Amino acid sequence: MLEPSVLSSSVSESFDSQSIGLRAQKKLLSKMTSRKVIQTFIDERSGRLLDDIYRLAKDYYDRKRAEKVIKNIIKTVIKIGILYRNDQFNTEELALVEDFKKKFRTLVMTFVSFAQVEFSYDRAFLMQIMNECGDMLKRLVSRHLTEKSVNRISNVFELFGNRDFLDAVFKSDGPHKESMSKVVHDLSGMLENNVL
Repeated sequence: MLEPSVLSSSVSESFDSQSIGLRAQKKLLSKMTSRKVIQTFIDERSGRLLDDIYRLAKDYYDRKRAEKVIKNIIKTVIKIGILYRNDQFNTEELALVEDFKKKFRTLVMTFVSFAQVEFSYDRAFLMQIMNECGDMLKRLVSRHLTEKSVNRISNVFELFGNRDFLDAVFKSDGPHKESMSKVVHDLSGMLENNVL
């Protein structure tokens, strides 16, 4: 039998409870995306926005793709939150977080503006900002998350950055007008309250 001092020494060299806890949180998250679990991590306003984004995606694509993209958004946001709360980002990554926040806010403001101001929609500009946001986010998490998680980010930005999707949802008299107005209303409220 090993003496306690030898046992604790060998355990402490190979055992990192914080790392295991972080991995367990990420693993649990990958297995659970039920409504109750999501409500634990996402506030009511964000949940309503995700529901409205789901309806918009479902209207254009289909139920299966819409569900997949919303699950990808939720998993990504929560994983990044877990990494952030557990101080996993280095100085360079923290600077990237701040740059992403600014760029994402610009994206949302642009999205809202294009929806509210007739004839202002500029697909190329919107797609450029979306691509920049997606690239920044993938750079941020590439050191921390699996390739599968990074691909989820690509999936989200590819789906919403699709030129035909953007043209359809920004068509002022199109079939997506009602769903789009709900998304824009939610985003506007979040901008006004500095949530985004």
